[in-house]
Amino acid sequence: MGTTITEPDQPPARLLDLTRLVSRAGRGMTGVDRVEYAYLDRLLRGPVPLFGLVKTSLGYLLLDGTGCAALKARIDGRDWPEPDLLGRLARRGDPHRAGMETALRAAALGRSPAALLGRMLRRHLPAGAVYLNTGHSNFSEPVISALRGLAGSRLAVLLHDTIPLDWPQYQRAGSAQRFGAFLRRVGAHADLVICNSEVTRRDMVRHLGAESAPRAVVAHLGVTPSRPGVPPEGPWTGAAYFVTLGTIEPRKNHALLLDIWRELAPPAHLLVCGQRGWNNAEVFAALDQGVANVHELPGLDDGQIAGLLCQSAGLLFPSLAEGYGLPPVEAAALGVPVLAAPLPVLREVLGDIPIYADESDRYLWASRIRQMAEGYRARPDGKDATQAEYGPPSWDAHFKAVSTLI
Repeated sequence: MGTTITEPDQPPARLLDLTRLVSRAGRGMTGVDRVEYAYLDRLLRGPVPLFGLVKTSLGYLLLDGTGCAALKARIDGRDWPEPDLLGRLARRGDPHRAGMETALRAAALGRSPAALLGRMLRRHLPAGAVYLNTGHSNFSEPVISALRGLAGSRLAVLLHDTIPLDWPQYQRAGSAQRFGAFLRRVGAHADLVICNSEVTRRDMVRHLGAESAPRAVVAHLGVTPSRPGVPPEGPWTGAAYFVTLGTIEPRKNHALLLDIWRELAPPAHLLVCGQRGWNNAEVFAALDQGVANVHELPGLDDGQIAGLLCQSAGLLFPSLAEGYGLPPVEAAALGVPVLAAPLPVLREVLGDIPIYADESDRYLWASRIRQMAEGYRARPDGKDATQAEYGPPSWDAHFKAVSTLI
């Protein structure tokens, strides 16, 4: 009989933590969700066996490759099954997540309470398996302890940013403390940290200290622009308009744009695309009361947003802090002009592609917005963007940088 030989730089198996994706069932994907999904998609197509770990309200589920593929298919098809009675009782108020957990329990290779997690992993996973956490969820002491009981295992964590520690005033109550504990666990237990930018790597070292920070690799996140779909129509159709994209939370600085539209009245519409977040009562109130030429458009799919961007005068991104900043990268990849705050990570990933304006200078922002609106009107068909050609980071390059390390 022949012997299967695994290449020296590849582990015998990978265990991808899918807790975050399952917890987001039925909701629009955030940037972090997209990264976890990209790892699921890529590792399913790789030569190394893939397993998935999911923390549920009733314990832990272990998926094999078939179970991981079934989860991806449900996400792709937005197929949220009906929960069983156990699921309904465990996840009251979250039927999509309850339904997903119900389906995964039926498909799981193994199920266990926290106390027996290590035994389940040892039973089903080969020695030397690599655990990957890309969503900042479930990297807990019970999980770490169970993994360390698996001979030769290695733990890799993708770090998106340290924003909860650097901007605690913009977080939900308790978020900074929870993230601080998470980062300390990363420093103590991770064998490798995958940083989405050099800015994130430096921030990690700043918080953990050069002596305590784990081995790290910088790998920019891949961006695959969505195919433009049919954009929603409204008062902005056929007129100059801008898009701002992201969760409506204080850090994203929607307040600056609302102030500009309310007090300086740019000659264009503003489309606010994204779900409402937290700690943003004044912005929510302004949106509810209405600001002239400002339109809130939650719940759009990727194709609709890409369609809006491609016909817009530009993306506005006055965010106060980012670990990566996917919306301006995605917009630039579509050839759409970008006006953004001069964040170090945007300069790292996008260079001189955007127009930068300090977020503290609303008159400069208003001036740039007027110039971009006039530039839109100068286009003969309102479609050909004036943005310089830009080739975004690719997932191929990302995984090339990390694959031999995980």
